[in-house]
Amino acid sequence: MKLPRRKFLALCGASVATPSLAATALGQTSRPKPLAIKKAVKIGMIKEGKTLAEKFALLKELGYDGVELNSPAGRADPAEVAAATQQTGILVHGVVDSIHWNKRLSDPDAAIRDKGIAGLEQALRDAKAYRASSVLLVPGRVTAKERYDQCYERSQECIRKVMPLADDLDLDILIENVWNNFLLSPIEMARYCDELGPRVGVYFDIGNIVKYAEPYQWIEILGKRIKKLDVKGYNRKKGWCKIGDGNENWPKVCKALRRIGYSGWATAEVSGGKRGRLADIKQRMDKAFSY
Repeated sequence: MKLPRRKFLALCGASVATPSLAATALGQTSRPKPLAIKKAVKIGMIKEGKTLAEKFALLKELGYDGVELNSPAGRADPAEVAAATQQTGILVHGVVDSIHWNKRLSDPDAAIRDKGIAGLEQALRDAKAYRASSVLLVPGRVTAKERYDQCYERSQECIRKVMPLADDLDLDILIENVWNNFLLSPIEMARYCDELGPRVGVYFDIGNIVKYAEPYQWIEILGKRIKKLDVKGYNRKKGWCKIGDGNENWPKVCKALRRIGYSGWATAEVSGGKRGRLADIKQRMDKAFSY
């Protein structure tokens, strides 16, 4: 069948002007822009190397960008951290408050809460010394002795006492979602952070949510409040598993991260090991964020 010359030229012009339509007609689809994700591990996962410099060098070799340290318990010497970073280029992007479970900001005993406050303050000072940008915090736990409303009020009161220091050091306090029977919806977590101000954000653990919700929904609701990510795998039938083998639904997670404009750190929080194990974790993280 012959087409009139004018119609033929119009069709040709349309195909040139909109090459994506032509590609779609041929069954080709353009891949979404890769997420700008920097990948890290927790320091306790590195089971090879005696010094921080050796451990950092291994991470660099395997293609990681950074690491997360602990404080106040298990804190590293700032001078050693600085030397290891300078030698390898591996960044300490954050610090985990390593006593937040035992010295909870929601504890009924005010003396225990004061110790928790002191621990958080030390973690912030160490984070500044390591040139990190945040401290990860579990703000409390709901128990038979720590009611939900008390956990909410006590932990916020304690965090507010630390906020002047966080502001002075230009550091974020990031609340992690964990199995602590607290902040059980993204709407409530958003409200909790908003009430404390922009210095308090979310350290979103993708795997921890899978047990009772869809991670991508939390991501979309929390939005820009998400400052950093923890990565692990969870299968609703079998429990903890390797990254990528769980029910995270990584295609939807990646789509949600693009939707909120996320770019930044993602830190593996799984059982560690030596070179082979750490290399496998890195490959699994690369694949998870490739959708």
